[in-house]
Amino acid sequence: MSCVFCMIRDGAIPSTKIYEDDDVLAILDISQATLGHTLVFPKIHSTNILSISEYQFNKVMAKVHMLASKIVEATNALGVNILNNCNEAAGQSVMHFHVHIIPRYKDDDVEIKFHEHQYDLKEIALKIKEKLR
Repeated sequence: MSCVFCMIRDGAIPSTKIYEDDDVLAILDISQATLGHTLVFPKIHSTNILSISEYQFNKVMAKVHMLASKIVEATNALGVNILNNCNEAAGQSVMHFHVHIIPRYKDDDVEIKFHEHQYDLKEIALKIKEKLR
């Protein structure tokens, strides 16, 4: 089965495009979490943030930066969430790197929650720094 975003890119599946250039496509999410919920993705297939090239990542994120302010302005949103899910465990359902721009409004029913956990921060930092060497 082909990638849904690649099929959208190729015109095989209809979408509501709000931006397109040689490298990046932005479409309104068919399942609008809030008014203006947009998906931004590279035209070149990359599964997720762990596999996308730095070049393609930077192309996408530059457009996310530009589009977020325009979407907030156009929708009169009060804020915005920029979200990327990586792998199924993190909620990624389409295995093509993409970024959600989710405009936020007073009393919208979107809930993004973080639960506090107690970890040994020094131990975690050492493990991460070891991988940076």
